[in-house]
Amino acid sequence: MTAGISKDKQRGDRSQRTASAQLADLNPAQREAVQTVSGPLLILAGAGTGKTRVITYRMAELIRRRVPPGRILSVTFTNKAAREMQERTTALLGRAVKPGPLVCTFHAFCVRVLRQEITALGYPRDFTIYDRGDQESAARSALRDIRVPETSLRPGDLLAIISRWKMLGVLPPQATEAAETDRELLAASAYRRYQTTLKTSAAVDFDDLLLLTHQLFEDHPDVLDRNQQRFDHVQIDEYQDTNGMQFAIVEALVRPHKNICVVGDDDQSIYGWRGAEVKHILGFPKTFPGTKVIRLEDNYRCTDQILQVANELVRHNRDRHEKRLISHKPSHDEVRFVDFADENLEAERIVREIQYFIQTSRAAASDFAILFRTNEQPRPFEMEMRKRQVPYVILGSQSFFDRREIKDVLSYLKAVMQPTDEISMLRIINVPTRGIGSSTVEKLLARAVSAGQRIWEIMPAALAAGDVPKSAATAIAGFRELLERYRTKFVEHPKHLSETVRSLIQEINYDAEIERQYKEPLQQQARTAMLEEFVETVRNYESHAAKPSLTEFLEQTALVGRDEPTDKEELLSQNGVKLMTLHSAKGLEFPRVYVVGMEEGLLPHQRSIDSADASVDEERRLAYVGVTRARDFLTLSRATERMKWGKRRPSVPSRFLFEMRGMQPLPTSDEADDLDEDEPDAH
Repeated sequence: MTAGISKDKQRGDRSQRTASAQLADLNPAQREAVQTVSGPLLILAGAGTGKTRVITYRMAELIRRRVPPGRILSVTFTNKAAREMQERTTALLGRAVKPGPLVCTFHAFCVRVLRQEITALGYPRDFTIYDRGDQESAARSALRDIRVPETSLRPGDLLAIISRWKMLGVLPPQATEAAETDRELLAASAYRRYQTTLKTSAAVDFDDLLLLTHQLFEDHPDVLDRNQQRFDHVQIDEYQDTNGMQFAIVEALVRPHKNICVVGDDDQSIYGWRGAEVKHILGFPKTFPGTKVIRLEDNYRCTDQILQVANELVRHNRDRHEKRLISHKPSHDEVRFVDFADENLEAERIVREIQYFIQTSRAAASDFAILFRTNEQPRPFEMEMRKRQVPYVILGSQSFFDRREIKDVLSYLKAVMQPTDEISMLRIINVPTRGIGSSTVEKLLARAVSAGQRIWEIMPAALAAGDVPKSAATAIAGFRELLERYRTKFVEHPKHLSETVRSLIQEINYDAEIERQYKEPLQQQARTAMLEEFVETVRNYESHAAKPSLTEFLEQTALVGRDEPTDKEELLSQNGVKLMTLHSAKGLEFPRVYVVGMEEGLLPHQRSIDSADASVDEERRLAYVGVTRARDFLTLSRATERMKWGKRRPSVPSRFLFEMRGMQPLPTSDEADDLDEDEPDAH
């Protein structure tokens, strides 16, 4: 007995020593944040101030204070961030702590809720999550049903309107009242059809994950109570990026105990265009009275000169929490402000400079990032990189899961698990070609519409009635048998998903489809390799999942595809100069950064200048994000004239350039023409 007590004491002593060592790693503000473990807490974490460390250490501190790990929820915005947080927490706590805290994205958390509770809203638990392609098909069908031509409202525009309504909590019956234009009135009618299509297909879209969870919490008190009882402590990372639905879900979840810790930086709120509302972080102390506010201002990333520029810039925003980043790194060089005659010379000189540094110093190509506001800007830089044979990687390319062959296989898997998913069914009913032509599909669709059922449900009756030619009927019967057989395989052998997927690809002879679509042998090899990579993706999921299932795999695929491009990490790891938009650069850092196109109309973007709201403030925050990506060297450049609408036109320097240098007011176009525009030596 004494020995047992002694061992417990030793373990306790070790735990205390470990906790003390961990706290010693933190600066005073970080330590205060970690040790504040109850009530509402707002951690204002500026760029490069170690917020992820604070979040993970705080979870460890909660557990050290006897909070059961499973009663801690930590939510962030991307799978990458959730994975990093999970790994750091495991490193702090050790693998023996099981179950650990729940660390996931907002959407992954909502999926967990919906898988348990969605039947209360009339959906099955094994619902499908539609990707962007599926959504566009459903939107196109909805517009066709209400006889609206794409010239009046395109599917993509309809989805944008629906997405905005869903983020505001507007349901289909309320859409007509919410509509402000004739176009939105059309969208309101289409929204009803679109949502009906999804529900009858046992499907939800990405925005539904939030909307339906909120609906459950609002309309079903028992569901809300069950979820409130699950967690004693909730942490939200990147809180400045929350939209209305996310805010409402979090507020409802913590209502009984108010043990909520949010971490974010209002100065980095740059996603207003996709529904993020900076007012949530600005108004947090009012929403949660008694909030403790802690500012993390010690920056360990950027030099003092870079931070001076960043601080000067962002202080011009009207609504923000007061803070000023403090550098712990002396500068190697001053921040450079460079003017070039045009966008081609801007690209030529910058790429030549990068080439020079790579050739004459130990700098690697991956040390450099070129950041721009719009997707059109990288073209001259790409041309220069190719010309000078400088390796580069452009982020924002097609996602792995958006490739045609991958979408086809995913549609097969969705149709196997949920045959009423009409979008997936129609995509693969004759892919690869099996003799079910478009006229046959039209007859099946007509019968389905007439009966008010899905195609899958009316197939037997259509075959029995002789609605389709005999050869097509045989093909349809074979197609149904294939899907039913593979559904049984996936359900009965969940630990062999990758083998079953490979078997399905071989049985449908997808290689023949690749040969039909692509005539070049190299193209065929590349597409076949993509299928092999997909099977490997399934195998990787299978090896890491506690209880593998095709439903969960499809769910994870849908979440990863929307949270972030699956190939982004791979692209970042490649040795090449990184070309990316300022939005894509958030969360990253590089030794040497070039923010290009610092001109009125580009940064700030013309849309924000023309807007009557606070859009320019968000553009300023976007510029601030770009500046704070640089660790050691920062160059801000502009072209004095640029090709627009087929003509060379003079540009006006971005107001942000003047703000960074403490120069006010913004010069007029005439004054800007008088500025010294000599091109500095590139080296």
